[in-house]
Amino acid sequence: MSGNTQIVESFWLARPSTRVAPDLLGCSLVRKFPDGETIRAMIVETEAYGPFDPACHAYTRRTPRNEAMFGPAGRIYVYLIYGMYHCLNVVTDADGVASAVLIRALQLDAVPQRFSHLPEKVRSRLASGPGKLCKVLEIDRTWNGLALGTGEALRLEHRSEEFQQAIESGTINIVQTSRIGISQGIDLPWRWYIGNYPAVSKF
Repeated sequence: MSGNTQIVESFWLARPSTRVAPDLLGCSLVRKFPDGETIRAMIVETEAYGPFDPACHAYTRRTPRNEAMFGPAGRIYVYLIYGMYHCLNVVTDADGVASAVLIRALQLDAVPQRFSHLPEKVRSRLASGPGKLCKVLEIDRTWNGLALGTGEALRLEHRSEEFQQAIESGTINIVQTSRIGISQGIDLPWRWYIGNYPAVSKF
């Protein structure tokens, strides 16, 4: 398995979202802010959305809003909920197939300097939800449709060999369950998270 300094390739993401979503657990998002500060965060919770999925934004038709979901793999799909929270998705599958993985929670290696004054308990859950992690990483709709790695502002790296070995040995437990915060397709078991990580949005 690749080390955690290897960039995730677009062809690796060009698979059904239900295959990519669990494989993204343990991968890292690395965000370089305009002032040069760089934050590394491990993905600890994901949800898959794809064709024939009533909860998918592209379920009924192709629109300007969901255009990024149609590919190619490796692009970013960002949407706004409740008029105030942004949600980050990694586009997957073949070009032309509406498919994406929602990044639901991140475990931050360190918090951005502007949050350093907060208590440890708060800092540990700063990215424990899709809207929260976008706020921490300063991601909004201007990112929609961009390719991961554009300008090195946001890149995706593979799991470390140690993390992969921990999964294989059972030291790290990956939980599969139904998605949350949706009203359709609620029975599909397309949510995955790493057990016992404090940043998971909901166990």
